[in-house]
Amino acid sequence: MSLSLAAAPPSSLSAWVDEVARLTRPDHVVWCDGSEDEQRRLTEQAVRERVLIPLNERRRPGCYLHRSHPGDVARTENATFICTPNRDQAGPTNNWAAPEETYRKLSQWLRGSMRGRTMYVVPYLMGPEASEFARVGVELTDSVYVALNMRIMTRMGRVALDALGESDDFNRGLHSTLDLSPKRRLICHFPEDNAVWSVGSGYGGNALLSKKCFALRIASWLGRREGWLAEHMLILGLESPRGDTTYVAAAFPSACGKTNLAMLMPPLSINGWRVFTVGDDIAWLRVGKDGRLWAVNPEAGYFGVAPGTSPRSNPNAMRIVEHDTIFTNVALTPSGDVWWEGIGFEIPTGTVDWQGRPCMPGSGQPAAHPNSRFTAPMTNNPALSPHANDPRGVPISAIIFGGRRPTTIPLVLEAFDWNHGVYLGATMGSETTAAATGKVGVVRRDPMAMLPFCGYHIADYFAHWLAMGPHLKHPPKVFMVNWFRKDADGTFLWPGYGENLRVLEWIVNRVAGRGGARDTPVGMMPSESDLNLEGLGISPDRLRAALAIKRDEWTAELQSQDEFFVRLNCDLPREIEVQHETLSAAFEL
Repeated sequence: MSLSLAAAPPSSLSAWVDEVARLTRPDHVVWCDGSEDEQRRLTEQAVRERVLIPLNERRRPGCYLHRSHPGDVARTENATFICTPNRDQAGPTNNWAAPEETYRKLSQWLRGSMRGRTMYVVPYLMGPEASEFARVGVELTDSVYVALNMRIMTRMGRVALDALGESDDFNRGLHSTLDLSPKRRLICHFPEDNAVWSVGSGYGGNALLSKKCFALRIASWLGRREGWLAEHMLILGLESPRGDTTYVAAAFPSACGKTNLAMLMPPLSINGWRVFTVGDDIAWLRVGKDGRLWAVNPEAGYFGVAPGTSPRSNPNAMRIVEHDTIFTNVALTPSGDVWWEGIGFEIPTGTVDWQGRPCMPGSGQPAAHPNSRFTAPMTNNPALSPHANDPRGVPISAIIFGGRRPTTIPLVLEAFDWNHGVYLGATMGSETTAAATGKVGVVRRDPMAMLPFCGYHIADYFAHWLAMGPHLKHPPKVFMVNWFRKDADGTFLWPGYGENLRVLEWIVNRVAGRGGARDTPVGMMPSESDLNLEGLGISPDRLRAALAIKRDEWTAELQSQDEFFVRLNCDLPREIEVQHETLSAAFEL
């Protein structure tokens, strides 16, 4: 075994690494220090081993393509488990397994699994250095691809060990690709041990253990125990023409424009506004001494979906991936550049698809995998907030929930108070399409966009949100948005993309006490005159349709919420029931 590190690690960490090495028997153990020299060496190694393919250095300097196994291209929720002493702690929305039995099973799989391989010890820091939010994790992995991605996604190396000191309070992440067989693939979380074991997958969502595994599933458990929130939220700074900045956190399920909103570029027709990205995916939130809610982005990079990203949908993201980016499962052009569906230009002749096969026009097969990704450092972002690394975090004045709903949910509404806002988040969802399920208009509930990522019972999660309210002397206002409402012909009523800033402007004004609103049964909403529509060209009829509250639609919505609550098969917090009963009474149901 080989060891490379500038200074000795804490004894508790060394003991754990030795224990795992005795189990997995790697040929080499390499302690990652996060340095540029190390990145160069590991990248050269990955190229030699054909784990990475260099891209055209002139077009994409410092960029590489990775092709994963065709059977290992996405998060595997059916193989993801919460391992707690009893099933009720995990709740009805999580897969559950008994900890001792699971450790025993995975240990059998892992015995000798790293023979002929290198085990990389990846210490990393989640959250800004010297922040009270910051948490240390260590991932042991046999994948050089994972080690290189972790350097992008986290603050990796010496900074993490310095933060840890002699403490043994760190997330223990063990990852081995094994043989990538779906039959031996499990991603198991042990909240009481602050540990994650992931085997049989090399895909980022299953293998980059800092991300959904630690920063959400484990962190949500820790947050409930310690009185804070770990959320699947972007963090955005909105600087008005007055020069003041309002910070918002926003939760959206997949395919609802979350990354695009995190990196929104103001339209030319709205002068004087600037938008800054603090984070695009995960937020850790605490009540500050001033009684406000403060948030940090615990990550240091972006792990974004490539298809659909274009100069029109997300110009900042396109600039982010111009250099020093790892692409996964996108297509490769003859010139050594990348391509994916929705990139904004026709596929070049001679392009090979995500599996290295010639692209066949008209075959119906995508050139890039629909879940293809890019991993890029947040420092690449031209709109990165100057407070992205602020140890204090940023004060959150508004929380936004949103989904993809062709009907029912208006363009924007404001909750009456904190508890009503929690109810809005607890019942949010998106409607499926025929391509996804064979049925149109089926609501997939995804509370706070956390259903796949909450590390404990979802009813207890709602209760934890409610319990945060009394601790907030100055709670953020809570809003719900819906960019995706359609007319009878199936055309979007709202233009979306950068024009969403107009809705955000109303939210900022409401936070500042300037914006007008009218009461409705579902919340407070803007009148047409309250929105800045200058230069937009939307007709009054279309705007009214985007803001409409229809009794028949809300009758169906409330019935759908009832069905969701029944499926949870649990005791909901009484306040959620009260909110539901109040809304039902407003529609005389």
